Amino acid sequence: MSKIALFPGSFDPITKGHVDIVVKGLGIFDTIIIAIGSNAKKTSLFTLEQRITWIKQIFTNQPRVQVTHYTGLTIDFAKHNNAGFILRGLRSPGDFEYEQQIAYANKELVDEIETVFLLSSASYSNISSTIVRDIIINKGNYTKFVPEGIVF
Repeated sequence: MSKIALFPGSFDPITKGHVDIVVKGLGIFDTIIIAIGSNAKKTSLFTLEQRITWIKQIFTNQPRVQVTHYTGLTIDFAKHNNAGFILRGLRSPGDFEYEQQIAYANKELVDEIETVFLLSSASYSNISSTIVRDIIINKGNYTKFVPEGIVF
């Protein structure tokens, strides 16, 4: 049976930290579905189409990575796509506390899907899409934080 993981997020924009988690995940899973979710609490800086294009560009030579988008509950989307796992990256203890709550709720909703946490590399532990957006909005040098070829 194929091990499929769903890696959900806003990816607004995708960062080197996100890429780090996907690369690590490819050592564990047969397929990773990067799924851009709609979050009513967040206002996106970049269009859905732009984010999909960037992610496809980054993983163009990796056939085990798929890119899509969804609305609704992440756990329902994972089940619909036969993903046995939800992949999440952790940068800090605060991330763990937040993600643990979501993982427990997801487990109550769909018991057969496991959440797998991977630690980001130390060099990426300070990177978040929120910080990168702020740097971009204020015309700072964002290039250290996003994959090569991502230009705003």
